[in-house]
Order: sequence, then C-alpha cells, then structure tokens
Amino acid sequence: MNTGALVRGLVAMFAVAGVLSGAAAQEATGTPAQPPAVAESEPSTPPQMLASAKASLPVMDRSALTVRRQLTLAREQKDVVKALCLNDKLNQLDLAIRTATDRVGGLESAVAANDAERARHQYTVVQVLKDRVNTLVSEANQCIGEETGFVGESAVTVQIEGVPDTDPTEYPTNPVTVTEAPVASPPPPSAIASPSMPNM
Repeated sequence: MNTGALVRGLVAMFAVAGVLSGAAAQEATGTPAQPPAVAESEPSTPPQMLASAKASLPVMDRSALTVRRQLTLAREQKDVVKALCLNDKLNQLDLAIRTATDRVGGLESAVAANDAERARHQYTVVQVLKDRVNTLVSEANQCIGEETGFVGESAVTVQIEGVPDTDPTEYPTNPVTVTEAPVASPPPPSAIASPSMPNM
C-alpha cells in the first residue's frame, strides 16, 4: 500500500470517527436524545429498525461493488487520475460499510436487551452512514465524469415580476405616433370688439 492511500485512509477513518464521536459522547454523558420525528414509512419499533438496518447493508455493498468495478476499469485504461479518485472513494465506502455493519450488530444487541433508546441511536447512525454511502457513490461518479441526477441539458429560468416582456434594446415594430392637440385659431379681427369711443 502506498503512503498516499494510507494517508487518505487514515483521514477518512478520522472523518467518520469525528461524526460518530459526537453521537458516542452524547450516549456516554447519558443526555437523552430527542427522538427524531417519525415519518410514516420510518420504522417505529426496535425490531422494525433492525430489519430496515439489515436491509440497508446489501444496498451499501452493491454500491461499493459498482465503485470497485469503476476502479478496475480505470486501472485497465491506465487513467491514473480516475483511479486515484475512485480508490479514495472506495476506501471511504469500505470504512462506512464496516462501521454500519458494526452498528447493526449494536442494534441487534439493543433489540435483544429491549433498549429502545439505544436501538434508536444505533439505527440513526446506520441511516447517517447509508446517506454517506450514497454521497460517496455520487462523488465516485463525478470521478469518472458522470453526473448523477441530471438528464440532458440543464437550463435556469429566472422570472422577475414587474419587468415588461419586450426587449428595450430592440426597435419597436409598431412605432409610436404623436398627434398634436388641435390649437384654436384666433378669432377674425372684425369679431374683436373695439372699445367704444365717445361721440364728439
């Protein structure tokens, strides 16, 4: 194993350990955690949590297998940049999957002990790790130049209220005509009354 891969593996391990240490510190201090809002599809009993967590592990394994195949292909193509990027993502995936497997074991023991609070905690950590695996798979797809979640060209449309639909830089197709208001002509001179003159 080369030094760079070892360093990246250690950095990934410390990153996951940092995420999990906050949860472990909370568990060690005995501070009761606020249970997250339960969605309709989210399991609510410890046995349901265990079944859901166990079902997540094969999905994570398949994700890692996909990245492993991408790495093999990049090595066959002798693409060093892709291979390094994919190797880093695969190391992080393997660490997350191992940690999730350990947490499922902790969830099993919590279910056996009928400890609902500890089961909820272990289940939450497994879900966080599952989300992390999904993020790493997306990042691995970016390593090989594939964006996930986008089909075709993307476009941004901005709508601003109060702006006319016409382009002010274009000459108007129907020019504006200005008509002058009619001006009254002065009355004829005979119509103007002259001041009366006294008779002499």
